[in-house]
Amino acid sequence: MVLNSVHWFRKGLRLHDNPALQGALSGADTVRCVYILDPWFAGSSNIRINRWRIIEVNGNKTPLTYKRFQTIIKRLELPKAPVNTVTLDQMEKCTRYIQENHDEKYGIPSLEELGFDTSELGPAVWQGGETEALARLCKHLERKASVANNAMPKLNADSLLSNATGLSPYLRFGCLSCRTFYYTLLQLYRMIKKHSNPPLSLYGQLLWREFFYTAATSNPNFDRMEGNPICIQIPWDTNQQALTKWADGQTGFPWIDAIMKQLRQEGWIHHLARHAVACFLTRGDLWISWEEGMKVFDEMLLDADFSVNAGSWMWLSCSALFQQFCHFYCPVGFGKRTDPNGDYVRRYLSVLQGYPAEYIYEPWNAPIEVQKAAKCIVGIHYPRPMINHVETSRLNIERMKQIYQQLSHNKGLCLLPAAPCCAADHRSSAAKSVEHGNRAGFISPKRVETVGIMGKRDKPEDTEIEDECRQAKIPCLQSPVGDGRNKQKLMLSDLSHHF
Repeated sequence: MVLNSVHWFRKGLRLHDNPALQGALSGADTVRCVYILDPWFAGSSNIRINRWRIIEVNGNKTPLTYKRFQTIIKRLELPKAPVNTVTLDQMEKCTRYIQENHDEKYGIPSLEELGFDTSELGPAVWQGGETEALARLCKHLERKASVANNAMPKLNADSLLSNATGLSPYLRFGCLSCRTFYYTLLQLYRMIKKHSNPPLSLYGQLLWREFFYTAATSNPNFDRMEGNPICIQIPWDTNQQALTKWADGQTGFPWIDAIMKQLRQEGWIHHLARHAVACFLTRGDLWISWEEGMKVFDEMLLDADFSVNAGSWMWLSCSALFQQFCHFYCPVGFGKRTDPNGDYVRRYLSVLQGYPAEYIYEPWNAPIEVQKAAKCIVGIHYPRPMINHVETSRLNIERMKQIYQQLSHNKGLCLLPAAPCCAADHRSSAAKSVEHGNRAGFISPKRVETVGIMGKRDKPEDTEIEDECRQAKIPCLQSPVGDGRNKQKLMLSDLSHHF
């Protein structure tokens, strides 16, 4: 009997560690491989047996903190080892003739055929495919000692650019098997550390993906606020004009705009850059729903993944999974510390190339003579800041504090200790800041007297706090449609029903 198999390439576009393809080839006379170009399938999460095991170990409940997730992972056995790579010999035993017009009927369509405007499309920064993915994995492991020691590279202008060791798009499309990644790291660590087991932090990139996949389990509304049982119902503003300026990189804040320009041009930005623009859009400045930012990332990011994208936006907006709303990124100070010379900004905002480092992150503060010399007048060639960051961020922290206080009151939840922003804590927190040294990343107690300063002990990794950026006198953003500020009091009483 002739055995004909069909293999559907869904999220595993590779020949290595592909059990389903191995199964299709086993004993088959012919194998037809199919790939469906469908955004829904590319983005949806896939709940596999390992995620159900995590939930079962957690008492049949989804773990909603990363710490709890790590605790459960330590109790589980290792995932199965990768299966053998499909060979040419295997494939040749299952071939069949195809029609002459096969490529014309079933080949990969061009971007133009899919309806995309490619007139301003630059060269591809990321080369797709399994071969590229495996080559990048090898480069990722070249510095064996630093990888095994889990050394964190210093963040600078170069690290903000895409590099030859980036793996996230390849993991997202399945060009690189996460099991292959895992066991390659494990083997390397044991070789260098003499057979000892590596810490969970070594697999941070993989574990965060799995954490968000698991958190999304059995939650059909994971990618939206309404009807989402883990998401706080925050009265966000509706402001399409502000959202468009953010998405197009026209906010008037060079650090934010450069990040969004890179995203639009290359389809990738550093994870800390994602944190910065997400905070700016939501709780930091514009007070626009994380759902809107998630949609923009879903459209532009090469590595956009349903569960990871939605989970990250809820996390960064303090809508779920993370509560320390006093921690946020300054759209001026974070860029200054990361790239003091402003090379990253000049790379993606050519209009500001003539600005000296002193004013590259705050061009509105440059004397008019400097602006003329740079051939860029703020308000003419580059937009003025769309919002008064210092005043608005302070207001937004107060709003978040009120929302969490109301939740604690209605549900008896112990939320605020995880985010000590109460005015009563200000003096003690300020004392801690002075004790540890008032570096540029912290609110100055002389400038902001109503917002608590997080102590060094409370500061989460890779998170920045408001710094001393000098802001032009600009009115606070007012939303012309559905202003969340006006309906906040009405919605606070309903918050407890959704948490």
